[in-house]
Amino acid sequence: MSSIAASFHAKIKTSDEIAAAIGPHPRARKAIMCHGVFDIVHPGHIRHLIYAKGKADILIASLTADEFITKGTYRPYVPEDLRAAALAALEVVDYVFIDRSPTPVDNILKIRPDYFAKGYEYQDGGIHPRTQEEMTALETYGGEIVFTPGDVVYSSTALGNIQAPSLRVEKLLALMDSEGVDFGTLRKALEQMNGIPVHILGDTIVDEYGYCALLGASQKHPCFSVQPERTERFVGAAAVVAQHLRAAGARVTFSTLLGDDAPGRFIQAEMERSGIGFDPIVDPTRPTTSKERFLAGGQPLLQVNRMDNRTISEKQLHAFSARLASTEAALVVFSDFRHGIFNRHTIGELTGVVPRGALRAADSQVSNRWGNILDFVDFDLIAPNEREARFALADQDSVVRPLALELYKKARCKNLILKLGARGTITYRESGTYPRQFFVIDSFGRNIVDPVGAGDALLAYASLAFAATKNIVVATILGSMAAARACEAQGNVTVTPQEVERVIAEVEKEARYERDNASVPPSPERPAR
Repeated sequence: MSSIAASFHAKIKTSDEIAAAIGPHPRARKAIMCHGVFDIVHPGHIRHLIYAKGKADILIASLTADEFITKGTYRPYVPEDLRAAALAALEVVDYVFIDRSPTPVDNILKIRPDYFAKGYEYQDGGIHPRTQEEMTALETYGGEIVFTPGDVVYSSTALGNIQAPSLRVEKLLALMDSEGVDFGTLRKALEQMNGIPVHILGDTIVDEYGYCALLGASQKHPCFSVQPERTERFVGAAAVVAQHLRAAGARVTFSTLLGDDAPGRFIQAEMERSGIGFDPIVDPTRPTTSKERFLAGGQPLLQVNRMDNRTISEKQLHAFSARLASTEAALVVFSDFRHGIFNRHTIGELTGVVPRGALRAADSQVSNRWGNILDFVDFDLIAPNEREARFALADQDSVVRPLALELYKKARCKNLILKLGARGTITYRESGTYPRQFFVIDSFGRNIVDPVGAGDALLAYASLAFAATKNIVVATILGSMAAARACEAQGNVTVTPQEVERVIAEVEKEARYERDNASVPPSPERPAR
């Protein structure tokens, strides 16, 4: 670490440390405090800070912690550790701290700055009630509020709406550094996944892709005219999760429901080829669920679904329960697509027979059906996407972080990975001695071809990595990397550990460039959790 980098990193303190460093009020060297989100540091922030420093000897910048930012669906753009480093890198700033309270009032009373600086807009048109609370706190010990000039007002939100910053690698490095995780940890986790016994229970789908040449509009009917060229068939839903798990090195037992038909026999052949212990229930009264997508020029034209979504019989339910109870498993995965196996009645019985000590993971993909991830309560890991979370909570309005927190609480799960599509993931975990209760990982996807199977790859690798390491940070990173690889091919192509290792290598190469060319030092090493 260079002496310059070390000097500004040393500016980042706790509020208690800053209060001790500047001494009690009144003091000989005057201190002024500025507070804000500082999500994208822009010229307005710089003017504000320079003006404030001109009023005192010591400038303290406090920034709102990630957990209290609710403005904007996917804010903050920049996580708190990087926002703190950005402020500390400014010569004009003497101290920086992350405010762990919802308003700055608590730390005003703790630090007792001589002045508290606010932007001009906070007095224009009258004093806001929250500003009045800050003024009242200052008055208790003789502090004063200062309003900085506001001839030009910038907005981080407006700037972000023009183009949100791309900080995928920087955010990942900050997270890994604070958690004591490095790229070697990720590679070791891939090795630790080998040989873990897993039982997966869920709905199977056969995915077919019919590639066509578009001839044009039909002259007789209001429809497209196409010429078939070729058809590709893939296993999907719980079956491809099983394949991902097996490719990652797990010893997999897969229980599902099939029809007595050609798609069902295709599934059985694929499971045998993959080396998966396959124990299906065959129901000759229903078809194997299949979905055929027709594409022309790489664009989807039509999807045809063949399915029977009636719930399984009591006899079939008891058979699945017996298989769950009698199969060795360190991890049990429920992959719910609501094609008959899972509902509120069956989930209770199936959950109740999971072998003692086995970790439990689930997702429930609602698509155009009526699954609900909140039917799976008290699990070790659930991995819904944003749409499924909003469906479960009947909430289309909340920003993502409070939405994820509410789902985490209602599901009573130990860990929640909320999938945000191209934006990546947000993970909540049990509170404890961790640096944070939640964290965000941006998507590793680059050449997106078909995102349909990304969630299945993430569920498989994240749940297996968590079973191997008990580290949800490592699990989320590896799950996200597997999801990125799954997006780069048409159809459900199995993701191998070698492909995940290639993503690790690509990101590590970028990270080395960042480290070699950036002045922001890593956080102090902490033991892995």
